[in-house]
Amino acid sequence: MPQVSERLAALSPSETLAMSQKSDELKAQGIDVINLSVGEPDFFTPDLIKAAAKKAIDENFSFYSPVPGYLSLRKAIANKLKRDNGLDYSPAQIVCSNGAKQAVCNVLLSIVGAGDEVIVPAPYWVSYVEMVKLAEGTNVIVTAGIDQNFKITPQQLEAAITSKTKALILCSPSNPSGSVYSHDELQGLAEILAKYPNITVISDEIYEHINYIGKHASIAQFEAIRDRVVIVNGVSKAYAMTGWRLGWIAAPQWIAAACIKLQGQYTSGPNSIAQKAAEAAYTGSQECVETMRQAFERRRNLMIDLASGIPGLKVNHPEGAFYLFPDCSAYIGRSYKGKRIEHSADLAMYLLEEGHVAAVGGLAFGAPDCIRFSYAAADEQLIEAMERVKAALARLD
Repeated sequence: MPQVSERLAALSPSETLAMSQKSDELKAQGIDVINLSVGEPDFFTPDLIKAAAKKAIDENFSFYSPVPGYLSLRKAIANKLKRDNGLDYSPAQIVCSNGAKQAVCNVLLSIVGAGDEVIVPAPYWVSYVEMVKLAEGTNVIVTAGIDQNFKITPQQLEAAITSKTKALILCSPSNPSGSVYSHDELQGLAEILAKYPNITVISDEIYEHINYIGKHASIAQFEAIRDRVVIVNGVSKAYAMTGWRLGWIAAPQWIAAACIKLQGQYTSGPNSIAQKAAEAAYTGSQECVETMRQAFERRRNLMIDLASGIPGLKVNHPEGAFYLFPDCSAYIGRSYKGKRIEHSADLAMYLLEEGHVAAVGGLAFGAPDCIRFSYAAADEQLIEAMERVKAALARLD
C-alpha cells in the first residue's frame, strides 16, 4: 500500500491550527466558544492598504512577478529597514515570500542539511522545530522558563554550541511568550555568536511593531555578526494582513540568492496584489500600526489582571506580541470526572470542552507547563473567556 514519505511522517501537525479547527467544529455544533488560540490580529486591514490592492487590480498587476518580489516592494522594505531599524540593505538582499512562515523555511532549507544542528530557544513557535526536521537538521533545544522571562542567557547559548551548529533561531518579540530581548540582552548573545563564524542567526521579527517597551531592537544591529543575520518579517501582524500571505527576509547576499533559487522551483514570486498592498503598508501612514499597538497594550494589561486573579496560574508581564503564556503547572496532575490532566495540552483540551475557551497547550511550544492565550480579541470576550477559565479550573480535583 502506498505510504507518505518519511520526511512527512516525521512532521507533527500544527497544534495552533488544530486547536482553532476544533474550536470551529464546536461552534458549528452551536456551542458558544471563545477562540483565544489564533495568532492573528482581530482588526481589519487598514483602508489605505485595501485601496492600493484595488488599484493594483484595476492596473492589471495580474501577471507573474519576479521570484523575490517586485523591485518597488523590495525598495520599500529596504527603506523601512533604514527608517525603523537604522539598517542598510539593498533590494537585492531582500526576498519576498508567501508569508513569513515560508521565509523562515526557505532559509532553513537553504542552509541546513543532514547532521547540522539548529539551536532553538524554548518556548518556541511550533513550526520552527518541524521546519528543522524538514531540512533534515537536528533541533538543539535551549529552555528558558518563566523565572527568566522566557529568554535564554549568553551562557546557555554558548553551552549549546557545538562544531555541528549551523544556525540559531531567535524570535523577539516572541510567539508564544511575548518576551522581548533588550538591546543589552541581544548584545550579550551577539558577543557569543561573534566567536563562532559558522553560525547563521535567523531573527524572526514579525511582531516588531507590537512592542510595549519602546523601540524594537534587532540583533542585526551588531556589526560583528551582521553579515550572518537573516531578518524575517512581514505585514501580517503589524498591518492586520494575515490572509494576504506576504513575508520577507533581509539577508546576506548569498542566502538571498539561495532562497531565490529554492523559491523559484516551488512557489515562484508571492501574490502580485498582496505585494502592491504591502508596498502601500510600508510607504503610507503608520498611524494604523500605532493605533492597533495601543489596543493590544490595553488588552495585555487587562489579561494580566484577569489571569493574575486565577489561583494557581503564574503570570509574567509580556512586553510584546499579543499572547499571555502563564505557567499552569499547579493544575497538571489534577483530574475531572476521573480524567487526569497529564500536561498543558490536556489542560487546553479540557478548557475547550468544559469551559468553551480555545487556547493552545505549551507542550507544542516546548513548554509543557504553560498555556498560550491570544488576546487578539475584544475586551468583553477576554473578560468572559477568563471567567470561564477560572470556573473550569476550579472544577479540577
